[in-house]
Amino acid sequence: MNGSDRLDPLAAAFLEIEDADPQVALAIGSVAVLEGPAPRQDEVVAVMAPLVARLAPYRRRVVRTAFGALAPVWAEDPHFDPAGHFYRARVPGDGTEAELYDLVALLMAERLPRHRPLWEFWVLEGLAGGRWAVLSKVHHSLADGVSGVHLHELVFAGGAPEPSRPAQPAPGGITPALRAAAKAVEGLGALASALVPVAPSSLTGRLGRQRRYEVVQTSLSQVAAIGHTLGATVNDVALAAITAGLRELLLARGETPETDTVRALVPVSTHGSTDRAATGNRVSLLLPTLPVELTDPALRLAAVHRRLATVKRSGETEAGDAVVRWAGRAAFAPVAAAVRAVARLPQHSVVTVATNVPGPRGRVSLLDRKVLALHPYVPIALRLRVGVAMLSYDDQLSFGVTLDHDGVPERGMLSRAIAREIAALSARAEAVHGRHEAVVAPITASA
Repeated sequence: MNGSDRLDPLAAAFLEIEDADPQVALAIGSVAVLEGPAPRQDEVVAVMAPLVARLAPYRRRVVRTAFGALAPVWAEDPHFDPAGHFYRARVPGDGTEAELYDLVALLMAERLPRHRPLWEFWVLEGLAGGRWAVLSKVHHSLADGVSGVHLHELVFAGGAPEPSRPAQPAPGGITPALRAAAKAVEGLGALASALVPVAPSSLTGRLGRQRRYEVVQTSLSQVAAIGHTLGATVNDVALAAITAGLRELLLARGETPETDTVRALVPVSTHGSTDRAATGNRVSLLLPTLPVELTDPALRLAAVHRRLATVKRSGETEAGDAVVRWAGRAAFAPVAAAVRAVARLPQHSVVTVATNVPGPRGRVSLLDRKVLALHPYVPIALRLRVGVAMLSYDDQLSFGVTLDHDGVPERGMLSRAIAREIAALSARAEAVHGRHEAVVAPITASA
């Protein structure tokens, strides 16, 4: 096998982290809710299996090298049968949204078997209103959020996959290279300072085996309007809503939110505009502290916007990318040992993960059934008891909240707080917009 078959550093790290903690299952996922009626299983397999099977990475399994001296490799599975990766289950009870999410949490908490390609599709029938759902489950070593969404676009559109294209090289010349290197060096200092332990809180700790999954769904255009009016981005608004939810959890537990209580790991995609179809993990990271100490929603949003702008300027993303590239050139055995050691030691620097992935811009369908909603799932590990993924679809923005079942027993508290914060920011934006309109409104006089 040539070098290109070896797992990249991030992919190998995800496997090492999973191996170090028996309570962790590092698969990313998404839940597509579709209009009915639900098709037969053989119909689903006949349409979806050939599309996925055309993508080479989904035909490969992980093979460890002798004595673990070299990184594992992706190898063609000689017994690959795409139909064997499709399952079916019924949503229990009355088929409510909450019962669907409980089933998703149960399925996502189970590890993918390592002896075959690391993905599964689940048809979940029995949703209220004659609807059904498809849960896609892909190990994080195989795909990140962007490449996972691209798989969705291919499968649900029913079209043939485009061939993966290699990332385009950066513009040549010594000046751009020197600038990039200088930015990465600058960012290493910022990255190191961002790993200082945060104030202790109950948001981190040992993880149990079970998960809870909750969803908040809102209008993407509403969130964009909030950002436009209040001088922020969609991502800023989403992070501000998550900040409000974490603040409410802390207060409900009698804990005081401080300026250094919550540092978030915010993945940043390094996929280029031409390589969305590529599988694997192409991400760096930002490590902002979230302003859980602030009480006013507008001030929280402004602080999130300011802090994200600061860490972006600091070069953290470039530094993170440089560290990953260095790990790829270093000997695998010591890097793997370091990852395992970090996974086993209690880390006290990061409290939550918050990832935002753009999904399909228009409506998609499967077997002539429209996809009504699309929800993301992000795994949690390394003592992080809360993880939130955001996924846009058409004019929807969905928050998928993953919680450690035992470490976060407050069912629905975080998701309800996210929804309230968006409503509060929307009301504030409408008030600001109204004042602006009043200022520029033409003056009229009655006769």
